[in-house]
Amino acid sequence: QVQLVESGGGLVQPGGSLRLSCAASGRTDNILAMAWYRQAPGKQRELVALNTNSGMTNYADSVKGRFTISRNNAKHTLYLQMNSLRPGNTTVYYCYVQRPRPAWGQGTQVTVNS
Repeated sequence: QVQLVESGGGLVQPGGSLRLSCAASGRTDNILAMAWYRQAPGKQRELVALNTNSGMTNYADSVKGRFTISRNNAKHTLYLQMNSLRPGNTTVYYCYVQRPRPAWGQGTQVTVNS
C-alpha cells in the first residue's frame, strides 16, 4: 500500500497562486507516474497534470502555461504550482499515483474567490 497526503489547498483571490504538495509513503516502489486530478461536484474526475518517471509532463489545455507539475523523487513528493488562478479553478484536487495498485489522496480544496 502507498499512502498519499496532500496539502497546500486553501482560499486565494483571482490571479493568485497556490502550491499543492502530495507526500507519498509506504510502498513507493513501482511508481510509474504521479498526477493531479480535480473533481467538481456532479462532474467526473479529470486530469489536471501528469508527471511520468521519464520526466514527461502533460497538462489539461485549460491549465497550460499557468500550472506546473514537478516531483522530488528523493522525498517521494509531488507538487503542483498553480499561478494566475481563476474562479473556475475552484474545486477539490486529488493526487494520484500510477503503480500496480494505484492510489488516490484524500483531496485538498482549492477556492478562488475575491
